[in-house]
Amino acid sequence: MSWARARGTALLAGLVVGVGAAVGGCSGTGAVAQGAGGEDPADLLHRAGDRLVAAGASRARTELEMASGGTRVTIRGEGVYDYVSRRGRLRVLLPEDPSGRDTRRPITELLAPGALFMKNRGAGVPEDKWVRVDTTTLPDGNLVTGGATDPLAAAEVLRGAWGVTYVGRDRVGGEPVRHFRGTADLARAARAALAEHREPLAAAAEGFASEQVPFDAYVDDEGLVRKIRHRFSYTNGAAGGTVAVASTTLLFDFGAPVTVRLPEAGDIYAGRIAEESTRED
Repeated sequence: MSWARARGTALLAGLVVGVGAAVGGCSGTGAVAQGAGGEDPADLLHRAGDRLVAAGASRARTELEMASGGTRVTIRGEGVYDYVSRRGRLRVLLPEDPSGRDTRRPITELLAPGALFMKNRGAGVPEDKWVRVDTTTLPDGNLVTGGATDPLAAAEVLRGAWGVTYVGRDRVGGEPVRHFRGTADLARAARAALAEHREPLAAAAEGFASEQVPFDAYVDDEGLVRKIRHRFSYTNGAAGGTVAVASTTLLFDFGAPVTVRLPEAGDIYAGRIAEESTRED
């Protein structure tokens, strides 16, 4: 996959794209949800980000699946997120090298407005240093670059929800939820998003193969999103074709205190980041 290389994004090539190689419309907002008290489902989803901010913080699990040319890889993460400060911490586990020669250590990621910090990044970065990525420059709006979707950004994508239908009642993590399905327009989401997410979502609307993002959202009876699954797609650079990326975000333990400390300037790696080789020996 060479999408990131075509746009000069070395981090994406080294993490998400490297792993992968190793392995709209403005129509109506849909039917009123049965069992949802007559509330319009699109209106409910448009406020998902606001409800998370009001909740304060939560724990999160993430999963990013990529499929290209019949090959599928999965990147998993787990951590915490503070929706008020817009900061999160995830421990991201890359899939093992199919040859068994490369045991990949978990990458620690810190999420913050306009920035993504990575530790154990590899590719020549000292073990005690962090790599900082300016997420305002990423063509995907940092929705998939780090191998995980920022939990608040995942909810903010739903501000562009349209054509929403109510699927039925379900349970997520033992909690009763309402299951909704629809499409999110990234350009529309960017216009309505919280200030710090507008520019990244606008970039994603242009960077992906389509700005229309199919989704499934699971919302509890308090209006809190418990699970979101987005299906993104992008063009596979010079190789042509489209790469499918499914991002799932699971949120739980709302209200727990969360503290995320960002690295000091002296702890950030200032050298050149090498791309990890994906060539078969």
